[in-house]
Amino acid sequence: MRERHAPPPPAAGKELIATELAAARARSLAYTDVEDDLLVRQHSPLMSPLVWDLAHVGNYEELWVLRAAGGITPLRPEIDDIYDAFKHPRKDRPSLPLLGPAEARRYISGVRGRVLDVLDAVDLEDPDPLRAGGFVFGLVVQHEHQHDETMLATLQLSGEPGLIRDGELPPGRAQEAGETRSEDEVFVRPGPFFMGTDALPWAYDNERPSHLVDLPGYWIDRWPVSNGDYLAFIADGGYDDPRWWRPEGWEWVRQKGIHAPLFWTRDGAEGDAGRHIGHRGNGGRRAAGGDGWWRRRFGRMEPVPLDEPVQHVSWYEADAYARWAGKRLPTEAEWEKACGGRRFPWGDADPRPDQANLGHRAARPAPVGAYPAGAGPYGAEQMIGDVWEWTSSWFQPYPGFRSFPYPEYSEVFFGETYRVLRGGSWATHPTAIRTTFRNWDYPIRRQIFAGFRCARAAG
Repeated sequence: MRERHAPPPPAAGKELIATELAAARARSLAYTDVEDDLLVRQHSPLMSPLVWDLAHVGNYEELWVLRAAGGITPLRPEIDDIYDAFKHPRKDRPSLPLLGPAEARRYISGVRGRVLDVLDAVDLEDPDPLRAGGFVFGLVVQHEHQHDETMLATLQLSGEPGLIRDGELPPGRAQEAGETRSEDEVFVRPGPFFMGTDALPWAYDNERPSHLVDLPGYWIDRWPVSNGDYLAFIADGGYDDPRWWRPEGWEWVRQKGIHAPLFWTRDGAEGDAGRHIGHRGNGGRRAAGGDGWWRRRFGRMEPVPLDEPVQHVSWYEADAYARWAGKRLPTEAEWEKACGGRRFPWGDADPRPDQANLGHRAARPAPVGAYPAGAGPYGAEQMIGDVWEWTSSWFQPYPGFRSFPYPEYSEVFFGETYRVLRGGSWATHPTAIRTTFRNWDYPIRRQIFAGFRCARAAG
């Protein structure tokens, strides 16, 4: 059975919460430490101007910590409508009377000071569900980290070089394009497991309640699908063969002229091939690009590294690859069971640097095979971090679902419109991910840091 996680003791909890609030804010300020023109410009109709995200995280804190949990008189009620994500689509937000960069920074700073006052006074053992275990603080911490990841996606779409730091990553296993190995799959035994959680104090409503799910045995990829794997699909004409595509996916690919993951180009045509982000990740070694393919990564062109998990692919592309490979995408239940029914695949302890690529350690996924210490009990690796992983599942409520603290977080998205992603990416903060965490998006979305792994039935 799934282990039940208890809230931290109140004293330790407050210190931890303050640390997590500071970490989230440091990321937000770092990603918006750019010229004002870049903050107020809309870099894609898919994304908000960065300055909207900056003020929005402060407004969200004001709404939930100061007003809902702290009972404090509203500071800036006149801007609530502007920063209500459900009232204004992203494409329309540049036309709103947004706070300017300097005013946005002053506003979120003022809110944060009062948030810390509320934290100092709150009783974390209060039975009120918004305060119990510090839930409301976890709500705003995770929310800000999610917007930080959105900011990184916006900065990638901007095409501006020199804004995002890179870093060191451990080496993975060597791979040639199209190479496969017998140990590339692991077997998950048949039987029941507890899916979701009742115990993690900062888990969202859509992760609850914990419920028993019985699955037959199945095989799941040990690692996410790599660029080298995906290049074999491209080379085999995968984007030109309707056999692998669902009808709506095939129509989308034809209409949009899609022939490769987002930000990929043949022969480095997008820009100066000599302008690379430093390739320092594999102890000075990186797999060479395959068949003349290049990618644009935060404004710089570089050869596509064969050994990294593929990212910036839609659900339709992931599904087509899986069909081409004679497999399928895992259900989200299969994905979660492969993690072993724990907070993380390796157990309940916070991630160590040798277990997962999280929190923008580097501005890219780690090579496939880089984190054997993070394997789950069935042997699957890199389930957490590197790339969000598309599953075959629609975003639906669990049996016994109860909306909390507001229906617009999860409930309004349930149905057969959004596909579920699991596991987080290199840009996801450790506080904002766990094996029960459910992300969701339209099946055409590619700007997110998403990849996938495959599964198949046993026998």
